[in-house]
Amino acid sequence: MTRPKRPVGELLRDWRRSRRLSQLDLSIETGISARHLSFVETGRSRPSPEMILRLAEQLDIPLAERNTILLAGGHAPAYPRHELDDPELAPVRAAVRQILDGHSPYPAALVDQHWHLVEANPAIALFTAGAAPHLLAPPVNVLRLGLHPDGMAPRILNLPEWRAHLLVRLRQQAMATNDDALHGLIEELRGYPGGHAAPAGDAVPSVVVPLRYRHDNTDLSFFSTTTLFGTPLDVTVAGLAIEAFFPADPATAEALRALVG
Repeated sequence: MTRPKRPVGELLRDWRRSRRLSQLDLSIETGISARHLSFVETGRSRPSPEMILRLAEQLDIPLAERNTILLAGGHAPAYPRHELDDPELAPVRAAVRQILDGHSPYPAALVDQHWHLVEANPAIALFTAGAAPHLLAPPVNVLRLGLHPDGMAPRILNLPEWRAHLLVRLRQQAMATNDDALHGLIEELRGYPGGHAAPAGDAVPSVVVPLRYRHDNTDLSFFSTTTLFGTPLDVTVAGLAIEAFFPADPATAEALRALVG
């Protein structure tokens, strides 16, 4: 990794501001004096790696960005970044495979921090069937696949509602991570047709936002869950998420058992 061009103090200041915290707020939460924080942010004091990590933990900075801040401060990165097929991540791969296989006959997929498809169970073919080849060429972005007019969008029966849900979720993720790639993805997805969701008062009562999907003239209804690794210490693992879809009604459950087996 190359050393960032921006000073460590500026990076920490930007993250503090993105969390809408004053120096006094952060001082109270970390036990570091506001005066010392001010000196660090203005470059008058060089923070130790321990101080950087304490601030990063309180500010909930992504692991990759913590490494960037450490480098900017003249310190070594604290978090490794392994490839998913490296031996060190074999237990992670095994756990993911067990979850994906165990979720069949319902669709489930592993995605990375930019929503690229990493792995999936066979039931995910329900969603990829009929999509244009260019959307299925690696790396497959599942949000692009879902909302593109050549992808799943024509078969999503509640497209405005589902589109609004995905855009809100993606915007929250982009704001939390300050990830330029996610902000770019938001702009791309906003450009796709899909309409606008009805006001909440006009929506069909539900405890979750459903995905209503038509597959081979069969109407299916799903709700989704997201599974994250709770205590990641590897940059790759920290960005992984399992998106699992469950049948929202008995008819969908029965149809999936017949379709997928």
